[in-house]
Amino acid sequence: MKLEVSHTILNIKDSNIIIEFYSKVLGFKVSDQGLIGGAGPEIIFMSQNENEHHQIGFSVQRENLDHSTQLNHISFRVRTFDEVQEVKDALEVRDFEYLPLCHGNALSLYFNDPEGNALEVFFDTPWHVIQPQTEIWDPNMTENEALAWVEQTFQDKPDFSKKEDSKKEFVNRT
Repeated sequence: MKLEVSHTILNIKDSNIIIEFYSKVLGFKVSDQGLIGGAGPEIIFMSQNENEHHQIGFSVQRENLDHSTQLNHISFRVRTFDEVQEVKDALEVRDFEYLPLCHGNALSLYFNDPEGNALEVFFDTPWHVIQPQTEIWDPNMTENEALAWVEQTFQDKPDFSKKEDSKKEFVNRT
């Protein structure tokens, strides 16, 4: 059996601010919205993929934003380095803070949505490296500069190799 991540549902407080953030910063569109069971709470479904009814959903039942959720973070893969830059620019325009972390195998931006839910947007690099690895990277670099930096920074780490050369199979290390 091979499982793929389908969707995540977050408990939220303010549907308007969440819809604005996920549509304007991350490019999602509302696919459905209504009251669960016709009586509540409200649920919002959003997707970027017309073949997926929802990739993320929001249940409007969070009362206190001072308490963190049990969720660590939601991670979104993008296909191009430019898309990471688009997210960075959208965050900066709205004065959202972000943390640029590189794991050797990915260039990531970590940030919170308006209600404190942690998110990651990442672009795969062409390398494999044993995890966990974290180094802060400069998101103002060009793609070529960033990839050269990744190679230079991680080349001496264990199992650093081109992904296509790495024949490592998934191993349960516990």
